[in-house]
Amino acid sequence: MFLLSFMLCVASPFFCVSQSKTINSGWQYSEDKTNWEIVNIPHTWNKDDAFNDERGYRRGLGYYKKQIFVSSEDKDQIFYLKFNAVNQEATVFVNGKKAVNHKGGYTAFNANITSFLNFDAYNLIEVEVDNSHNVNIPPLDADFTFYGGIYRDVELIKVPKQHFSLKDFASEGFYVNYYDVSNEKAGVKVKVLIDNFDKKTETHLELKIFDAEGNLFREDHQRLKLKANETKTIEVNYPDIKNPKLWSPDDPYLYKLQLTLSDKNGTVLDQKESNLGFRWATVDPEKGFFLNGKPIKLIGVNRHQDYKDYGNAVPIELQKQDIHLIKSMGANVIRFAHYPHNRELYQLCDELGILVWTEIPVINLVSDSESYFETSLNMQKEHIKQYHNFPSVVMFGYMNEIFIRLVFNRNLTDEEKTELKKTSLKLATQLEDLTRTLAPNHITVMACHNSEVYNETGIADIPMLLGWNLYFGWYDKQIEDLGKFLDEQHKRFPNRSLLLSEYGPGADVRIFTKTPKKFDFSTNYQAKLHQSYYKQITDRPFITGMTAWNFADFGSEFRGDAIPHVNQKGLVQYDRTPKDIYYWYKSVLEDDTPVVHIATDYLKGLTLFQNETFPVQIYSNESEVSVSLNENNLGDYKVENGSVTIDMPFKNGNNKIKVSAQIISEEKIIKVNRVGKLDFIDFKRLGINIGSHFNFYDEEQNITFVPDQPYKEGWFGHKNGTAYRMTKDKNQGLPHNIKNTNAEPLFQTLLEGCEEYKVDVLEGNYDVTLYFVEPQIKPTENIYNLSGNTSETDKKQRIFDVYINDKLIEKQLNLAQAYPEKYGVTLKTNIQTKKGLTLKLNAVKGLPVISGILIEKLD
Repeated sequence: MFLLSFMLCVASPFFCVSQSKTINSGWQYSEDKTNWEIVNIPHTWNKDDAFNDERGYRRGLGYYKKQIFVSSEDKDQIFYLKFNAVNQEATVFVNGKKAVNHKGGYTAFNANITSFLNFDAYNLIEVEVDNSHNVNIPPLDADFTFYGGIYRDVELIKVPKQHFSLKDFASEGFYVNYYDVSNEKAGVKVKVLIDNFDKKTETHLELKIFDAEGNLFREDHQRLKLKANETKTIEVNYPDIKNPKLWSPDDPYLYKLQLTLSDKNGTVLDQKESNLGFRWATVDPEKGFFLNGKPIKLIGVNRHQDYKDYGNAVPIELQKQDIHLIKSMGANVIRFAHYPHNRELYQLCDELGILVWTEIPVINLVSDSESYFETSLNMQKEHIKQYHNFPSVVMFGYMNEIFIRLVFNRNLTDEEKTELKKTSLKLATQLEDLTRTLAPNHITVMACHNSEVYNETGIADIPMLLGWNLYFGWYDKQIEDLGKFLDEQHKRFPNRSLLLSEYGPGADVRIFTKTPKKFDFSTNYQAKLHQSYYKQITDRPFITGMTAWNFADFGSEFRGDAIPHVNQKGLVQYDRTPKDIYYWYKSVLEDDTPVVHIATDYLKGLTLFQNETFPVQIYSNESEVSVSLNENNLGDYKVENGSVTIDMPFKNGNNKIKVSAQIISEEKIIKVNRVGKLDFIDFKRLGINIGSHFNFYDEEQNITFVPDQPYKEGWFGHKNGTAYRMTKDKNQGLPHNIKNTNAEPLFQTLLEGCEEYKVDVLEGNYDVTLYFVEPQIKPTENIYNLSGNTSETDKKQRIFDVYINDKLIEKQLNLAQAYPEKYGVTLKTNIQTKKGLTLKLNAVKGLPVISGILIEKLD
């Protein structure tokens, strides 16, 4: 039994012969053609193994099969299977016969299966899917996970022998082009492709344009004579539309185009619909981006399509929520990175008013082969033809950071580098020419990483708009170097239009600090960088705009961020829960609705010592806000760049923050542990994140580990040792997955050479848990460390004894020998003390290490 969802032709007073139904339910899937399981589409086989503790994920073959019944009543019809996306190579068989092979994992493809069908019988559909690395299929390499599977809808399409073409790269069979668009008038041409699978015949083509209220606006009728077995091309021109209502992010006014194909008796054979949005877009090297003749600073996000617990097989309603979140943030542009996304999302961008940059996944590296070039060009043809008609799409792209492997692959010879440059330039030129031909009245675009090679080769001069992916203050240099770089590029290349196409730091909502530092994954550093970047971009009118990397955290299997296998640069988390920075963007981008947000959502278990205060940011689009804490008025504060920071003198227990503006207010309750001394009266546990400057909230243990410090009498701290691999540019420690734990930020930071650590607790009975990890690893280069610096770790033996108050806890602890991989190791013991806890790590060989300590008072 399987569920079939039918979709008849769009609204029509006549019965329409053409039909399409999704056939997503009741497929069988196997890795080996032996053991089968029932699955529904969308489906991927990598939603789990791309996130477990084992390195790598399965890239290889997967097999799908399903039976469909076809009645002999339909024997005069033409049947297609439409696969909206299969990653990355798919071979389709019908009743054992090969119907089609398709290369590329992000665009749709159709297969005419009519000749393979048996009528009044069940027909076996088999799909062989391969997501193996293939040097002839882009992407060859990228910072995201290449999930395998059939992850978008599968449709069974039944059409009469005369229908809008389904053979032109899986397009809708018609193309809309606007010309001479202005406030006073506009022209629109519609190119229609009609397939005839029969002898010569006559048909009738009707085109109607309706306004947003459903009123008939324009129409055209043509009687057509179709030759036998031909694809006929018809062009319909509306040259002089007076005073069109223009489409824009502020007013996304849409007309509707309806195309109807009928036979000579009036029976509707096929029908299609499309949004029409009259707009024109241009870029100016000095003044930036213009829409409908008005300057607009593009501010928005990049988006990857995957989602926590789903991989890339994400239900469409969840994906649509992304677009609503992006619009609600105030964004006016989306870069669908780094591949075409589900077409329904583009439709939603039309309706909500979001400009779109869409692109194909030619990323990092190209192959100098005829097959690779053919696949890339074919991919762009599919891309443009399938996404051409969306009014929101103003930019078509085709390359991202194409020289990043060339720059960071130290094994390439100078000759190989020269050839790779020539190959990349050749492909870029071909893709640019193709894009300009197939997508007139659109802006061509590519994105580069921070390297002079793009200027040296001239590839940066090929597109109409050049995007720079810049991570100053994260991978490279400092935050303020962004503006310096852009000014220098603009001075050297004054005729180029520029856009900041990627930027942003990783941020984990479990990490917060009073002293944000580069590459520490704190939400505080995320706020610092984004707020500065926004100011630097908006201060430069020649920059067309900025698209943050990324809208949401996304899967990247090889990464060792604070959450392994996930790139955490999102403005929202992997499950789409907003981080505080999302609300800051809302405060600077939202004009119509008042915004106030108190950025304390993730200050869980905040512990403050003695009279310590903690800085809290308040976001608002109001010019001034009034702030109170626990009913005490702290004053009125001027809001600049969407935020104001206030040092809060929190009390022990629950604290109420209230922020009021003219017509809006917000209240937040935050629980704070105010510690006057280490008496464990108002608190029972104390966790210390040794070797780190930041707080870390451990969800599983429901405790926040406080930052480390040098020893202070009456308190706690290290007597010696240095923070492992902490520099002014890197403040994560170990950029690696730690097995056996979800508390990576606790283990990734550590002290090396710490021989003594003191915690001046009072007399009592305590459980003490110590946290260790062996930091020595075989380094794996992360090419997305764009500073070009790599650090080698010399392997050396590390053996030490562990004592607390002269009690031996572990003799000759040898982490490397006991735990061959990066395991989070804990040692727990009970200590009765008259005065204080002194941890001693006595070196036998090498330098001892420690990552954390948790102390619990027992009564």
